[in-house]
Amino acid sequence: MLLDLKNVFLNEGVHRLADYKLDLSSVAVDGVNPMPEPVAVTAEAVNTAGTVRLIIKAEFLYSRPCDRCFSLTNTNMSLEFEHNLVVSLSGDSNDDYIEVPDYTIDLDELVATDITLELPLKYLCREDCKGLCQSCGQNLNNGECKCSKTATDPRLEVLRQLLS
Repeated sequence: MLLDLKNVFLNEGVHRLADYKLDLSSVAVDGVNPMPEPVAVTAEAVNTAGTVRLIIKAEFLYSRPCDRCFSLTNTNMSLEFEHNLVVSLSGDSNDDYIEVPDYTIDLDELVATDITLELPLKYLCREDCKGLCQSCGQNLNNGECKCSKTATDPRLEVLRQLLS
């Protein structure tokens, strides 16, 4: 969605509101498409002292397997982002501002980037997830497995024999 902000830039105190749904179901994160439903986006641009501040709120269902036990987990996420917009930057580029020389901004691209950068690097079904047994693959959150807990790494077996 292209948001025209010319009226906001030219008139202090003016604001512009955009409320829409964004389909990010094709965005892949770690080989998974974690946003099966459209993202609800609300964006408001406000001119304060010649600088336009863009506030974005995104709400969506985040659905992906746990990184430890691989159980599919759904979480409702709500994220908020804020950006300062200017028509032109003088000198070197500045990461604190987004330049919009034609008074328009592509909200879809900005929201997709903001969400992707904010997603957790390690996603767990719960904070105390026990993961899977390394021997049999049993989900340890569902109960203990019957594997031996004293298994020795075969590379260290020679050392064990020396100590016996």
